[in-house]
Amino acid sequence: MTSRKPDLLFADLTERARQYNARASVPDFDACVREYAELATVARRQCAAVCDLYYGMGAAERLDIFLPAAERQPAPVFIFIHGGYWRSQAKEDAPIMAPVFNAAGVAVVPVEYTLLPEGTLAEAVREVRSAVAWVYHHADRYGLDRDRIYVGGSSAGGHLTGMAAATGWQDQYRVPQNVVKGAVALSGLFDVRPLCDINVNEWLRLYPDQAERLSPLFALPPRGLPMVVSVGGLETDGFKNQTAAYEAACREAGVQVQRVEAAHCNHFNLLCELAKAESPLTRATLEMIANGAPR
Repeated sequence: MTSRKPDLLFADLTERARQYNARASVPDFDACVREYAELATVARRQCAAVCDLYYGMGAAERLDIFLPAAERQPAPVFIFIHGGYWRSQAKEDAPIMAPVFNAAGVAVVPVEYTLLPEGTLAEAVREVRSAVAWVYHHADRYGLDRDRIYVGGSSAGGHLTGMAAATGWQDQYRVPQNVVKGAVALSGLFDVRPLCDINVNEWLRLYPDQAERLSPLFALPPRGLPMVVSVGGLETDGFKNQTAAYEAACREAGVQVQRVEAAHCNHFNLLCELAKAESPLTRATLEMIANGAPR
């Protein structure tokens, strides 16, 4: 007897649009954004950082590097990709985990990318992969360990994390096939096809066949890659089912998936768990990175 696949389409387009409306799933979206900003302010005040390094020629192709103490360098790298449905938010509000991660000896690298609809989803994927490659090729200059690069992201950033963890792109960027040593995918959109028929496509501007090529569900990580996944217990079934579908596909492909439960979290404050040293999500992420240390 086969288990039922998670429903990503829902009964009709009205219900589908509701299921994928992250903002409407919380009582106060502005409060969630303020929490990001406040935590990011703390990070910038407490942590040493090199900001606005260009990894590409586009104005948005920039990243920041939040470094642990010099005696802990070269440091493993946690590249973080912000969410915002690919059309909003910025890297400046993303380094909320830097104080905790830097204290654990891990560098944090928030990445900016060209937002839609100025850019395209394909360009965002290319840019994030370019950022990973830039970190690999410039690691020595900034006290980073090129052999311990991890990628994470939330919501749209979870999608881009999946595309960075996928196989098949590395040769084009002159990096090893295993350049990404692990991934943290939070509340991601891993099958973009259901979004082509609802309001999200106003800025995605994709046909279903294009969406399939840009979906992590159809571009899985290599066998054996460690991955942490989580989705908030207060999120809609749309986001829960997206994570369930991706998790199942990854497990079937031999990816070493660890699911972290977060029953008390919504779509937005799930990310804030990474700012807490003792949260299960932080512990799982830092343990994954520590387990990848050379023996």
